[in-house]
Amino acid sequence: MRVLIVKTSSMGDVLHTLPALTDAAQAIPGLRFDWVVEEGFAQIPSWHAAVDRVIPVAIRRWRKAWFSAPIAAERKAFREAVRTEEYDAIIDAQGLVKSAALVTRLAHGVKHGMDWGTVREPLASLFYNRRHHIAKQQHAVERTRELFAKSLGYTKPQTQGNYAISQHFLTAPGTLDTQYAVFLHATTRDDKHWPESHWRTLIGLLKDSGLKIKLPWGAPHEEARAKRLAEGFDYVEVLPRLSLEKVAQVIAGAKFVVSVDTGLSHLTAALDRPNITLYGPTDPGLIGGYGKNQNICCSTDRDLAHLHADTVLSAIKNLN
Repeated sequence: MRVLIVKTSSMGDVLHTLPALTDAAQAIPGLRFDWVVEEGFAQIPSWHAAVDRVIPVAIRRWRKAWFSAPIAAERKAFREAVRTEEYDAIIDAQGLVKSAALVTRLAHGVKHGMDWGTVREPLASLFYNRRHHIAKQQHAVERTRELFAKSLGYTKPQTQGNYAISQHFLTAPGTLDTQYAVFLHATTRDDKHWPESHWRTLIGLLKDSGLKIKLPWGAPHEEARAKRLAEGFDYVEVLPRLSLEKVAQVIAGAKFVVSVDTGLSHLTAALDRPNITLYGPTDPGLIGGYGKNQNICCSTDRDLAHLHADTVLSAIKNLN
């Protein structure tokens, strides 16, 4: 049985889809997946053993010059790639009109998605042949697991979902040395940042822990922040710019991670690493960290400036 998954973005949403693949592969022997995903996250599906083919899409980039000759050629190549297989099922786990109209409808096979009342954008459900009611008041991982179970005809397991990608990194260089922590300090929204002074206080509090602290980054302004955080601490390393796979290798080898609300926090959960995520203006609720030993520290008034370093240090000491 061959199934096409349509889940293009964001990083957290793509990662949240992985446990559903694990469920399905265990329930249906011989099941194999192809996956349409935004080009920036194309490495992630390849880490799961049940995925055969990753089909990158670039809707975000294409929209900037939709009708230009180079983009038109890319879109044509993408359409051909999606239409090469006759799928037993196509599961649109994105639930948006753009994913349904620009991707799902192109593929050959029975198209599944959430129904009008539970899909993210109701109009998207008009593109599906089979519409499934998936209750909203459950974690995003569980919603996707239920969608896959109903689409493919098996009973959703009652156990916690398994991302099943940590083993991909077990033999990666550096994963045998766990005497370091990773601090994920970068995020896209200014109000989701923890103040630099708080990060530096926490770093100082860990001076006698015997741990090194590694700081990844993805953009020049994030590198500059990492260098400010590391200044004066000889046990803090500002990493070079890394691919997503290399960042995953670093996280996979960490003793623990402290992170703001960012996609890499979800990657930490998917890699089964102990993690403390700092939440301010956003509510962890139904889209927070899902997995083993995932912990949250929330400011009481949604202002991360009021979440103090000693509170985070206490959470670190309580990690299993």
